[in-house]
Amino acid sequence: MTVDFDVIIVGGGPGGSTTASYLAKAGLSVAVFESEIFPRPHVGESLVPATTRVLLETGAMAEIEAAGFPKKYGASWTTPDTYRKVHAAPLALDFDGHAEVAFGERAQEGVDRIFTYHVDRGKFDLILLKNAESLGAQVFQNVRVQKVDFDDPDKVTVTVGMGPRTLDFTSRVVVDASGRSTFLGRQQKLKVADPHFNQYAIHTWFEGLDRKALAKSPKEIDNIHVHFLPISDTWVWQIPITDTITSIGVVTQKKNFGKLNADREEFFWEFVGSRPDLADELKKCGRVRPFKAEGDYSYSMNQVSGDRFVMVGDAARFVDPIFSSGVGIAMNTARLACEDIVAAFKADRYDAAQFAEYARLQKIGTRNWYEFISIYYRLNLLFGVFVQHPKFRLDVLQLLQGDMYEEHPRALTAMRAVINEVESDPKHVWHPFLGTIRASEPGVATG
Repeated sequence: MTVDFDVIIVGGGPGGSTTASYLAKAGLSVAVFESEIFPRPHVGESLVPATTRVLLETGAMAEIEAAGFPKKYGASWTTPDTYRKVHAAPLALDFDGHAEVAFGERAQEGVDRIFTYHVDRGKFDLILLKNAESLGAQVFQNVRVQKVDFDDPDKVTVTVGMGPRTLDFTSRVVVDASGRSTFLGRQQKLKVADPHFNQYAIHTWFEGLDRKALAKSPKEIDNIHVHFLPISDTWVWQIPITDTITSIGVVTQKKNFGKLNADREEFFWEFVGSRPDLADELKKCGRVRPFKAEGDYSYSMNQVSGDRFVMVGDAARFVDPIFSSGVGIAMNTARLACEDIVAAFKADRYDAAQFAEYARLQKIGTRNWYEFISIYYRLNLLFGVFVQHPKFRLDVLQLLQGDMYEEHPRALTAMRAVINEVESDPKHVWHPFLGTIRASEPGVATG
């Protein structure tokens, strides 16, 4: 039985375009159906080093380098004054409320440089989509997928809307890379809301922020900065977009936004105002984009692959943007999924068993990331101490670089032990700093 394409991909963002690039390079016929017209603005403007391997393997790196995106050599975290008064005696380390890490401190497989990039996602995503097209993928923009039909055991039928027309296309395999739209997850009723994370973000771009005023040292000026706020489970991102434009976003639990009963701008300044050093600098700037809200940060799927389908990136799982993980996870889950997809075509079998290794690795990676973020929210102070501690620094850096697909990372084992100690001792010096999201068994959060 003939089909129109070997693989149809729903969504042309980083996960979809990366999938298309790998599969087209492998000689498969690929179609990408994207509902928007690129370039389009998108949140999530900072990469992790694990994306470098993918950009090199798919051949997109040359265009990324030519785009002149700001280089990102590391990450920094700042804390309110209350944190700076806490001595880190339990780990024999003085902690002044500041933490930083440089990506070049640890080597990574397939990564040939000590930096990654901050990116304008409109430009970045367009580069990746054009790269997939240059490799032979057929890209259809402004096309909305309406339904995916798995009834025929020999093919998948994808129904799309093209202007006034509705058309059907067939393939052996469909890849859901629809991001937080979670197309297949919703259609197949596989999507599960996370019971503990319910984060909400409001963000915008500012012109003229004095990054030197918020950096502890010159080498950190162009790092991504995470500014903790003296509000439970709340933080601010600071991401360079160009030499003069900076993305700023407030992330908190959605219930906090509801309690304030404010519009987006009032909400933003109310929360940023809890860190006067940050607020004072931002008030000197000009805002160049409207405030935008992001929600639905927390969900998973009952399964991420099955007979003739695979989900990658945010279409499969999302928790929180705290470590700028979204694009890296999208591109690396695409890389891992493509290994199984290519093998399935070689075997001419497309049942769930063909994608079992991808499902296993995706589960390990997202479980580790979920626990890492859970521990982070449970005790922000602990994270800062571990980043600075010579015994644990490289183990934490491994996860921050995006290397998360191994069983039982040492950083999580060590951090979990300290969390358990703090939680069990109300007199512990760190006990007052515990957040409301509680980490328990590996990969599980309990409230």
